[in-house]
Amino acid sequence: MERKEIIEAAGGEARITWFGGKRAHHVLALGHGAGGGIEARDLQAIARVLPAHGVTVALVEQPWRVAGKKVAPAPRTLDAAWRALWPALTKKGLPVVAGGRSAGARVACRTAAELGAAAVLALSFPLHPPGRPEKSRADELLGAGVPTLVVQGGSDPFGRPGEFPEGSYELVEVAHGDHGFAVPKRAGTTEEETLLTITDAVTRWTGSLRE
Repeated sequence: MERKEIIEAAGGEARITWFGGKRAHHVLALGHGAGGGIEARDLQAIARVLPAHGVTVALVEQPWRVAGKKVAPAPRTLDAAWRALWPALTKKGLPVVAGGRSAGARVACRTAAELGAAAVLALSFPLHPPGRPEKSRADELLGAGVPTLVVQGGSDPFGRPGEFPEGSYELVEVAHGDHGFAVPKRAGTTEEETLLTITDAVTRWTGSLRE
């Protein structure tokens, strides 16, 4: 059962949609990207599946999205809003895994150490702008400072798995997936199979955080 909560954050009101976990051992907080909201297929799939495996999922909408704006603000503004709502994510007294897709993954990586996140889940991490590999954001990922799982589409123009640098993080490839984890029909893989790859990886990884 989902529950919505409004939080005063830098830049306006943020919204958290909670999906309570059964005998939860972690909270997984997931922010959205710059081009969409929490309706993204991967975020929704994780919110449906993880609670049955002892993880409470919190889908976080940044103030600009709640206000109905079309363009995301600067990274420092996104980080400030994430910091402001962090106390609401920790109030259950459980370790919090910071995460998100695309721009939300960058926010999680940049703030994880200072906020005391237990780990980071980076979905479709935008390693670089499309066609601009020289504009690498690898330092954000490598600087997270906590256990990190990257789930990346095999055909993501923002960074294919083979482009990622060596590091202490774990990377799971979603075969043929683009930045939104959509897979072309010629690949012979259904959307359900793609989402299962994602949720299986996240379920396994969050379970390992208990060890």
